Amino acid sequence: MLGGKTAKPLASLGLETVGDLLRHFPRRYLSGTQVTDLSKVIPGEEVALVARASNMQKYVDGQRSYFQDEIASQTGTRARSSARKGRMSGTLLGGSGEMSVTFFGREYMLDYWHKELVGGKTGIFVGKVGIWQNRPQMTNPQFIMLDSAGKPIGKGKQDKIRLVNRVQRSSFVGIYPATKSASTWLIADAVEALLELLVGLEDPLPAGLRKELGLMEINEAINQIHRPENLDENDDARYRLKFDEALALQVAMADRRAATRANEAAPIQLKDDGLLAKFDSQLPFELTEGQQKVGEEIFADMAKPAPMQRLLQGEVGSGKTVVALRAMLAALDAGKQAVLMAPTEVLATQHAESMSKLLGSLGLDVELLTGSMAGSQAKTVRSRIASGQARIVVGTHALISAATEFQDLGLVVIDEQHRFGVAQREALQRKVGLWPHTLVLTATPIPRSIAMTIFGDLEVSTLRQLPAGRQEIQTTVVNRAQNPGWVPRVWQRVREEIEKGRQAFVVCPRISSTDDELPTDSEASPSAAVEDVFDELSAGPLAGLRLAKLHGRMPAEKKATVMADFAVGNLDVLISTTVIEVGVDVPNASAMIIIDADRFGVAQLHQLRGRIGRGGYAGLCLLLTNSAPDSPSLERLNWVSATRDGFQLAEYDLEVRREGNIMGPEQSGGRSALRLLRVVTDSDLIERSREVAEKIEGQEVFADLRHDMALSIENQDA
Repeated sequence: MLGGKTAKPLASLGLETVGDLLRHFPRRYLSGTQVTDLSKVIPGEEVALVARASNMQKYVDGQRSYFQDEIASQTGTRARSSARKGRMSGTLLGGSGEMSVTFFGREYMLDYWHKELVGGKTGIFVGKVGIWQNRPQMTNPQFIMLDSAGKPIGKGKQDKIRLVNRVQRSSFVGIYPATKSASTWLIADAVEALLELLVGLEDPLPAGLRKELGLMEINEAINQIHRPENLDENDDARYRLKFDEALALQVAMADRRAATRANEAAPIQLKDDGLLAKFDSQLPFELTEGQQKVGEEIFADMAKPAPMQRLLQGEVGSGKTVVALRAMLAALDAGKQAVLMAPTEVLATQHAESMSKLLGSLGLDVELLTGSMAGSQAKTVRSRIASGQARIVVGTHALISAATEFQDLGLVVIDEQHRFGVAQREALQRKVGLWPHTLVLTATPIPRSIAMTIFGDLEVSTLRQLPAGRQEIQTTVVNRAQNPGWVPRVWQRVREEIEKGRQAFVVCPRISSTDDELPTDSEASPSAAVEDVFDELSAGPLAGLRLAKLHGRMPAEKKATVMADFAVGNLDVLISTTVIEVGVDVPNASAMIIIDADRFGVAQLHQLRGRIGRGGYAGLCLLLTNSAPDSPSLERLNWVSATRDGFQLAEYDLEVRREGNIMGPEQSGGRSALRLLRVVTDSDLIERSREVAEKIEGQEVFADLRHDMALSIENQDA
């Protein structure tokens, strides 16, 4: 439909189909009657602005090339002056600011552009802002000149006439996400060509449903978002198209839920005198009200003949492990096996050890299976699992290998769901005839709008209440660039904690100085590495203390030994990477120093901080950074230091990152193509779309709609 010269650069943006291009929406709009304030333009950014051209001067090279003179002498003709090259320079004025503008080209083009730009005319200019002689400058920007009504005059510096036609029809010019090869003008022209050819697209939403929901018709919505007459109608168009995205997601999730309900699972009924009852009676603490409530939700699901699919989200240290273990014991009471899969060997080992302690005198062994086990040991464990001797199993990805078989698996618990894909989750579920019940755990708080999208195929339980005994954690940002004198005090505070009989973590972004850097908005020196920091602290401020290092490249046995030594108090300070981010439970640890904390995300920092303050002592978390004042990274750290509410931090993190791929590779197995939906601000719309998806589920009259919506999400994730 589009020529190769247009299609190839569009493909660099992932725009390969008609649907891709029509769903590539403008990121903002310019009105030809509203001049841009150039004092607010930031060098280095690609911009589209409305400005007035002033003082345009043309300079043409005085010398013709040797090649031109040679041709002239041989042919007896005069070399064309239009073949000479030159430049044209001037000033763009807007608001309280101004910038230089320069064009390079052959003389005949400079003549034309000069004619377009002279006379103090206003135009739309698109390009990258640079710096020349300490002044903002645009070089060879694309432009269209406008009259006082904001309508185009001439063709300007852009190749396609359709864009001029579009500007003449619409009061606003759409500015598209673009690249150097696929400019906003090229995209706008390609969209315009499609809009001229595609007339009367069939609307997937029936007219009655559109009227009930107050939604704009699809053809009008697509035209209004690309060719807005006014911004009110543009808002209506965006709402309609966002609703389509949300509904496509919710239909896909409804199909997943329906597919799960169609599977058969063994109902699990509670026993008054079973292992669960004995476990509850020997617990050395009272279950929180929240733990009891989510336990009831889980047991109600497990009692059904369809497999449970439930997500348990809870604050760091809220007691999710106890809740999961109680569900596993209920499965054992029904004669079933129960398994917990963790993303790392360190976390799997920690789970196995903490569960063994909690089980106390019940006489139940917790079997551990990891990928690093010796062949003979792994074979023995797998034999016990296959025979049913191993009733509670904890492991890593080794659990889903073809070599691992279960006798009668009744419950699957998956820790830290975001680290596993849907395919991995289902691989474990399919290892038995009847589908097992599934409980997914996450310590990353999830706002409701996210839960309805990423985890829309799961029912959600939430633990907000922390068990008794959890201590306050003081979190402080230590900016080494602004206050270098504070650094010695950091290590002095660590020594003070050790002298009280406590322990401390020191967390670094990298293992060694040769590793790749984590992305950051800071221009600071390379981030800290475990190997270097261990040497520096051992010989410097923490000399004489019992230090050890821990990271993912260490052999599994060595990691296990280090963790065991730290857990029993044989070590004072553990210097590690984020391998301790989840699951590590050392109640005696009261201090954590996170070096180059700006290299970590909000959720990671919150998870790391949750490793301290788990005993009877107040926690101290110091976030070391070189971030510049007012930088986004420093703002993130200040947010983390200001609150321990994981749900508040999750909302903030979501707003800052703007969701990214809602159904990204971790969740859907493909890339997301959601263009407009924002789960933070569109939660009401998502809730409404979920209601519609549930309404049309299974209804024959909406079969075509469900098919179209399902196809939409499949195309997005292809």
